[in-house]
Amino acid sequence: MTDIGTNRADWRALWASGDLARFCFISLGILLHATNETMVATVMPAMIGELAGVQLVGWSLAIYELGAIVAGAAAGRLVSYVALRTNMVVAALLYAAGAMICATAPSMQLFLAGRLVEGLGGGALVSLAFVSVQRLFPRTIWPQLFGIMSAIWGVAAFSGPMLGAIMTEVLSWRWAFGIFTFGGGAMASASFIVLNTPEARKPQATDGKAPPFPFAALGCLAISVVLIASAGVDIELLRSSLLMAVGLIGLVLFFRIDALKPLSRLFPSQLFSWRSPVGAGMTMVAAFSVATCSFGVYGPLLLTSLHGIPILTTGYIIAAESIAWSILSILVANAPPQRERAIIVCGAVMIAAGIAGFAYTVPAGSIPLILLCALLQGGGFGIAWPFLTRVIVASARDSEQTIASAAVPTMQRIGYAVGAALTGIVANASGFSEGLNREAAASVASWLFLAFLPLGIVGCLAALRISSATLRPRMVAG
Repeated sequence: MTDIGTNRADWRALWASGDLARFCFISLGILLHATNETMVATVMPAMIGELAGVQLVGWSLAIYELGAIVAGAAAGRLVSYVALRTNMVVAALLYAAGAMICATAPSMQLFLAGRLVEGLGGGALVSLAFVSVQRLFPRTIWPQLFGIMSAIWGVAAFSGPMLGAIMTEVLSWRWAFGIFTFGGGAMASASFIVLNTPEARKPQATDGKAPPFPFAALGCLAISVVLIASAGVDIELLRSSLLMAVGLIGLVLFFRIDALKPLSRLFPSQLFSWRSPVGAGMTMVAAFSVATCSFGVYGPLLLTSLHGIPILTTGYIIAAESIAWSILSILVANAPPQRERAIIVCGAVMIAAGIAGFAYTVPAGSIPLILLCALLQGGGFGIAWPFLTRVIVASARDSEQTIASAAVPTMQRIGYAVGAALTGIVANASGFSEGLNREAAASVASWLFLAFLPLGIVGCLAALRISSATLRPRMVAG
């Protein structure tokens, strides 16, 4: 009773003080970033029709996620030295500048430069939103605020494809990015007024020390993703194979460097060891994040090129995947712990079924079946991810549980970046290296999803492993 009464009092005080409006404002950064992240696929057909450069489609997501990873890691540390408000202004201006570059880009190469700047700004805005909650609001309502922020992310995942499709149909794909230019600029200007508190105007109080920035690890990651993406631009067997091999070795080196830097590490120990629920769980996160990029990056482009499906319809399909994720996540949220194993495995099987189904439905062009696969893939993530995250965090060492909680979304973003780069290799090797035409699209649609099905199987095996590893202590205890 005391806790409930305290929370209600905190909420009333939050409303009366105007801090609720401040919370809505800082959450706008999440909305801008996530909406932009999911919007690009639906505007891609129109954009490629104007700018060409179909060989670089995979870069559009890879470079954005890469910027978000680096900026997200940096922003959490910069608040120790630079005021929160200043960080927010700079991040919002970066985001606005990147969106403007994208909106006015005369070529695909300049568009990708804008995407990198956008990713830097957007990743920083998300990180600063979470920092702001910890700095500006009572600890007693942190869980509720973080829950609302998760809901905002779900809304953005739905609204992004719809916004891109509607703006492209009504005006132009450039206006879709133009809206974010105004949004970022408005947020930067409003920061001076909304974040006008002592906590936001001064650097975070520390002992003069902040966690060191993982320069070596993130630099290695950036080079690795760029090398993998470069392997798919102009397909030549020797050159492309060498670039991809070096890029994959660089990824291994990235994880190795991270493990050797305990003060700045991004991931818990035993990262990919299947002897631990942490390792099996992180393997599942990595495998499915890479394997599910294909439809998000190339789906609308293939559907419009092959079957003449309207951009608005493809926007609905991608939005339906996000809706399924959010709804099913809510429906299983209160499932009892003894059903954890079945839910994780069921979610993994649904994701793998969605990947396999796309390999048939996208070439065939059946909208109902494509929608079903999107629902399977999104719904699988929705039911598995909350329990998977809980298992990973609970199974981590006591000293690494905070790292483990942040490692899941970080691994997911790395998976998206690497997956987008790999989809570019498969798509260009299958036909897009010769340009965008119906014959090339048919060939790409046949191979793009099958190529990632093995990773879907790895994800299912990891799900089985994490569930059995989770159950073993209970069986012994019984």
